[in-house]
This record gives sequence, C-alpha cells and structure tokens, in this order.
Amino acid sequence: MLMMKKKTLYCNLNLVNRLTQQLQLQVRSYARDPFPSKVSHYLLRAKLIDSFRIALRSTNPNNTSLPTLLNHRLLDSFVVTHSLRSAPSADSALSLVQALDKVPRFSHTQHTLYALATVLAKSGRIAELKALIDDIRAKKFGNVRIGFMDLVRWYAAARDLDSVIGLLDEYRVENKHLCTESYNIVMALYVQLGKDSEVVRVFKRMIDEGSLPNCRSYTIIIEHLVKSGKLFEAMEIFKVLPLMRAKRTLKQYSVLIESFIGEKRFEEVKILIHEMQVDGILPSRTTSLALQRMKEEGFLKENHEFFRENTMPDERIKSIRYSIDSDDEEEEGEVDENVSHGDHVDKVQLKPWLDPRALANALQSWSADEVAALEGANFVWTTRFVCKMLRNFSSPETAWNFFCWVANQPGFIHDIYTVQRIMTLLARHGRTDLVDRLISKIRTEGLRLPFSTIRLIIDFYGISKNADAALRVFNHDRMLCGPISKSNLMLLYSSLLRALTKCGRNFEALDMLDEMILNGICPDIQTFSGLMQYFSQLGDIKTVQKLFSMVRQIGLEPDAYLFKVLIQGYCKSKRAALAWRLFEDMKNSGLVPDSATKELLVKSLWKEGRRREAAAVEESYDLNVVLPLALPGHVWTVSSADLTRVYNIYSNCFASNGG
Repeated sequence: MLMMKKKTLYCNLNLVNRLTQQLQLQVRSYARDPFPSKVSHYLLRAKLIDSFRIALRSTNPNNTSLPTLLNHRLLDSFVVTHSLRSAPSADSALSLVQALDKVPRFSHTQHTLYALATVLAKSGRIAELKALIDDIRAKKFGNVRIGFMDLVRWYAAARDLDSVIGLLDEYRVENKHLCTESYNIVMALYVQLGKDSEVVRVFKRMIDEGSLPNCRSYTIIIEHLVKSGKLFEAMEIFKVLPLMRAKRTLKQYSVLIESFIGEKRFEEVKILIHEMQVDGILPSRTTSLALQRMKEEGFLKENHEFFRENTMPDERIKSIRYSIDSDDEEEEGEVDENVSHGDHVDKVQLKPWLDPRALANALQSWSADEVAALEGANFVWTTRFVCKMLRNFSSPETAWNFFCWVANQPGFIHDIYTVQRIMTLLARHGRTDLVDRLISKIRTEGLRLPFSTIRLIIDFYGISKNADAALRVFNHDRMLCGPISKSNLMLLYSSLLRALTKCGRNFEALDMLDEMILNGICPDIQTFSGLMQYFSQLGDIKTVQKLFSMVRQIGLEPDAYLFKVLIQGYCKSKRAALAWRLFEDMKNSGLVPDSATKELLVKSLWKEGRRREAAAVEESYDLNVVLPLALPGHVWTVSSADLTRVYNIYSNCFASNGG
C-alpha cells in the first residue's frame, strides 16, 4: 500500500514538473513575442514593407533609410519578398539584395529568390536571371529548388523564346504531356512577339495533344484577336464560352467593352453589360470609368448600380506621399490617387501595401484579439476589398464570421457581389444552413442573384455531396436570378445532372433528364457523354444504350469523343463485342479514334477471344494513317465540335499570314 502511495506521489510530481516547464516555456515565448495578435504582426510588417518601398524609390545618394530598415527587428523573408515584388526597377531590387548580404541574421528563402527572379525576368535582365538560377542550382542558397514551370514563366517574362521552347521540348521527351498553362505561356509570348501564325499553331497543338484549354487560354485568344482588329471574331468566341463551360473573365469583358466603346459600338456594350451582370463579375476601375463616360455622353441611360463603387477612386483611402529626392519618412494624407501633383512634381504617391491573402491568414482563428486589431486598423472596406478577403479564407466559419462582422463597419454595405462570394464558398463546404439563410434574406429584400451564382451553388453542392440542397436550389431558388434564357437553363440542368451523379442519385438524374427534354430543353453532347461515362463505369450498359438512343432521337450528331467514351466504357465492362460495333459505326461516320482507344479495344477483344474482330480493328487503318494522340473534348464540359468551331474562327483570322 505504501509503495502504491509513493508511486502515485511520484507520478503527480512528474506531472506538476511537466506542467511547470510548459508554463515557463509559454511565458518565455510570450515575453519574446511582442505581438498580441497575428493581425498586429501583419500591420507592423505592412508598415515596414511600405518603408522599404519608399526607400527603394529614393534617388538621393545620401539616403540612409535603407541601412536603418535592414536592422529592423521585424526584418524577415516575408518582408523582403514583398519589398522585392514592389521594387520599381531591377536595379533597386538588386541594391536591396546586395545590402541584405551584409545582414548576418538574414538568409534567403525560396520566396525571396523567386521574387528577385521575377523582377529580373520582367525587366529583361536575362544575364542576371541566368546567373541567379545557376547560383540556386549550385546550392549557394541551401536547399532552394526551382520548378520546371517557374523556369518557363521567368524565361517567358524575359521574352527569351529560345529558352522557353528548349525547356518545353526537353520536358516533352521525359514526360510527353504538357499542362495547359505551358501552352498558355507560349501562346502569350508569341502574341507579344507578333508571331500570329505561331500562336494559332500552339493552340492547335494544345488540343491535339489532349490538353483542355481553360479560361486563360481563351483570354489570350480574345486579346490577340482584338489587338489584331478582329473584334467580331473575338466576340464570336466569347459567345461560345458558356457552352464549353469556360468561365468568362473580367479581363475578357474589359478588353471587349473598351474596344467597342473605342469604336462607338454602344449596342454591343449594352449587351456585354447585361452579360456581365448575369455572370456576376465586378467591373474593373478602368472599365467603370469608360462606362461612366459613356453614360455622361448619353449613350448609356440605365442607372447601372453594379459599377457604382468603381467609377471613381474611394476618397477615404489614404495615399503615402513622399519626396523622391529627400530622406523624409512617409507622410500620410488624404490624397486621391488621380489628383495631379501640381507644383510638387517631386512628390510621388503610393497606395499603402495590402495583401488580402496574408490578412485573411492572420484572421483564421477569429479570436477577440485578432478582431480588436482589425477594428483598430481602420481599413476602408469596399466591395472589391471584401471580395478579395472572402476569396482567401480557407475556413467557412471564419469567412462567415468576417462576413457578419464587416457588415457592421462604418461606410460599408454588402451588395450582391460580396453576397455571391460568401454563398459559393459556403456551398463548396456544404454549409447549406447558412446558404439557406442568405437566400431567405435575398428573397426578403428583393435582390437578384447572378445566374452564374445559382449554377455555381448547384455545382458545389455536387462536390460536397448535397443532392437534396442542389435540387432545392434548382426547383425553388433559381428564379432569384430573374428570367433564364433557354441556353442558360440547359447549362443549369446539366449542372444539376452532374451534381446528382456525383451524389449517386441515379434514378433522379434520369428522371431529371426526361423532365428536361419534356420541357423542350435539349441536352448538349457533352452532357450525354458525362452521363454515359458515369453509367458505363457502374456497368449499367442498358442505361448507356438508352442514352445513346436518345442522342440519335434528339438529332444530335455523336462526335468522336462520345464514341471514345462509349468504347472505353464497354471495354471496362467486359463488353468488347458492343465496343466493336460502336467502333464500326464510328468508322462508317468518317471519324477516327485516338491511338489509346484503339489499343484498348484490340486488347479487350483479344481477352474475350474475339481474335477476328481484333484483327479487323488492327487492319482498319493502313500504315500511312497516324491516329491522333488524343481526341478533342471532355465529359460534361466541351465537345469536339465546339473546340473545332473556336479553332476554325481563330485560324481563319490569320490564314493569310500562314496560320
């Protein structure tokens, strides 16, 4: 008994000692950490970064502010990274790096080196860039590594075409498949260099090699066409994008609107304004100013509230003013960014440094200390700023807390742009309760949601496996975006069908397909290909055959990609005989498979003992026929016909140039 008491006492003493040590460590840690919150730390860093931005712009040779800043206790890789990114020139960035070499406690990280490399690349300093890359590879900065795509981006920014092409060719030998962004970078570079036919060739190669163009690909194409005076063709491609499930971007709208205003084609501008509202896109300041001028001239009579905030810079936002030939510290004043400097030609203004991502990360815990520091910062909350903050929250709870908090801040009122941003974020994380609360609020206040938001919510409910919520939004809430065109209703049905299949609601998906057709809404070929792929993977060949019959009955023409989906599905379900019949139909329609599908069919026929059919497939194409590496198209999103249409529009614009 005595031994047990001693043992218990010994354990208790050990526990007390451990707790004491932990408490001492926490106290010491707190004593070392002068920041009551992460937001306070962010704000102090932001002020230091602004001081570096000013110091790097000084032309006074006697300026002593930079050495003083390098001894600042907050100096770290985060501050250096953003100071380098904000450097006005490559020379100023290099001067900062040289000064940092004399600071013993500082060591470069991947972020600081990447920031420097980007500045050098954009300034065309290829020799310094290559020297930096060599130093990184030589491990002069420790274990910092350079990715393939980083090299491609840097050389493209420096307009070093030979290095970019050499890297891609080298990568192709080892990996065979390039990502979409690789093609985008090369296309954009060729546009800058004025090589029109080469841009078209790269776009075709992207499709032929099986990479799916994304919204940035189409942005490059639209900008290229507008730059070349092909505004009509740019608009044609822009109109096709929703059918290919490609997001229409702010950049695309801005380029088209400003070009149409320049040509005084105001009817097209009005159409684009309407489409912009349907897509729920907040216009840029330059676009808003152009629209405001159009309104003042009497060409735009509607009172479009959606560019209300952006027509003029917000006067509440203070600028940093400083003299470029003195050692003065920054002085803050209520200076509008568009106000002329008047007699003070030596004064330069900067907007205070702001990083919504870093600020959102500092707020992730949403503690009382963080909120207090945020309130004390006296930020000017605008729609654009709040949307950027919401985009960078990883936790739906924190995003919701911020959304509710900012609604009570002076001078700020939520609008449809901030509401749609939080709704889609909540839907993605399956927070149907909060989305329903917002929808109820929208209905009560008579607001109108953009069509794109309704569709995104349904898409995200599919990802978060909330089929009932997706059906509820489709059946009861879709009218919140006002009248829906027939083509948009087809897209909405397609999103719902995809969400239902993701949730395994097979019978409801088929019922909804029947309802869709009965209502006179014809599904497109990619919707059918998505459904067929889904049911073929389940081994439900009967439903697949029924769907294929519906394609024929509706009058749609099956493309090569749809045949590929069916053949692969049948082969994986060990129905090679059915796959072979489809192959024959495909061949009789003048379509060819890709090489991988043909090999899969031959292999499946051999496994099932159908040697004669396998030999027939092998002999279908002579040695002179080279089958494509991939077929254009993608289930649920884009058909080969749409991709072909875009390519034809694009290539015909530069046919006279050998495109």
